[in-house]
Amino acid sequence: MTLTGRVPLLLAVGVVPLVLRPGLDTLWAWVAVVAALVVVDVVLAPPPASLEVARTATAGVRLGQATSTLLVVRAGRRRVRGALRDAWQPSAGADGNRHALDLPAGGRVRLRTALHPVRRGDLRAVGVTVRTRGPLGLGLRQQTRTVDGHVRVLPPFTSRKHLPSRLARLRELDGRSALRVRGQGTEFDSLREYVRGDDVRSIDWRASSRTRKVVVRTWQPERDRRIVIVLDTSRTSAGRVAGVPRLDAAMDAALLLAALAARAGDRVDFLAGDRVVRRRVRTTGGTQVAHTLSEAMSELGPVLAEADWRSLAGAVQQLGRRRALVVLLTPLEPAALEEGLLPVLPVLTRHHRVVVASVRDPALTALAADRTDLAAVYGAVAAEQTSARRQATSDLLVALGADVVDTDAERLPPALADHYLALKARGLL
Repeated sequence: MTLTGRVPLLLAVGVVPLVLRPGLDTLWAWVAVVAALVVVDVVLAPPPASLEVARTATAGVRLGQATSTLLVVRAGRRRVRGALRDAWQPSAGADGNRHALDLPAGGRVRLRTALHPVRRGDLRAVGVTVRTRGPLGLGLRQQTRTVDGHVRVLPPFTSRKHLPSRLARLRELDGRSALRVRGQGTEFDSLREYVRGDDVRSIDWRASSRTRKVVVRTWQPERDRRIVIVLDTSRTSAGRVAGVPRLDAAMDAALLLAALAARAGDRVDFLAGDRVVRRRVRTTGGTQVAHTLSEAMSELGPVLAEADWRSLAGAVQQLGRRRALVVLLTPLEPAALEEGLLPVLPVLTRHHRVVVASVRDPALTALAADRTDLAAVYGAVAAEQTSARRQATSDLLVALGADVVDTDAERLPPALADHYLALKARGLL
């Protein structure tokens, strides 16, 4: 039971009889009258259990976008006046979740609550609280019930804006525009006249001997290749760069690469893990690859443990022996990589083309350039030492046969996509 603001007002009205007949008996008599009215009002209020409350399914949404959840409330045999609160966990960002109720007998109403999620994953409803009031409006009957509801919040995929331009370049490589490219190990497509800038190795001398013009061979880029994306969820992925977790930036790069590779006709597999494999997804291509990976990534978070690269490399090998482009999305942290990744990297490079993609903190460059005072100079020295260690680790990765894409969070997705297109154009997948 809950009291409304009318009860204190009604008690205040008791000043009138108290003035007319001063004494404690008058005071307690008035309090008893008010209490009796409250009890009667609460008894006459319709029970909250008489309301039927159901929730419609809430579609998934990407982080940073708003959505809403819908409750359908139906009254029983009596008129219902009161209020309803649709409670969600705080990270769901429920707004306008308190609704007034005034339903005739058998009436129905649809109540919508806006949601503004602030983190990824499955966000759930906590409960629905219903308050019904009596005819005098003095007391409320209250009940909190569980009405199942959840919304899945996917990674934001802000790098989607880079997809059209990369698809245009892919169409050029794929021969759907006028440009044809030559690549090693690609499929022969057709012959055309030589133009300045063509690789002389693409000249078909036998065909040229039968005409007065120099003829070159054109090739279709490789298709139906395997792309394996490995997402590091260890402790180093928890660091923030420009306010964005490294893990989220890596997810964005993985989604752009997966969407582009799927459009190119390549098969995309996905692994995520640290000391154990957290997610394993095998796709068959198509335009829904990015959404499939978004679903798999939605509840991933950094784990306060070191990455077990032997386990992750073994998981890559279990996906198949066929040569693949293996993209390792992991922070370029010297201590972690030198002890974990470097010893197992030769096993991967022996069978696959390996790319290590990392988010670089632009604050290091700014710190290294600052010489305004003594403290800034010390900071610049530390930044230079950190950058030098990162570069040394990058050189070791290259020496072991891996490609390195190391740039800031905003540029990493397009840079990784461009590297994929360059490898595809050169027939190195």
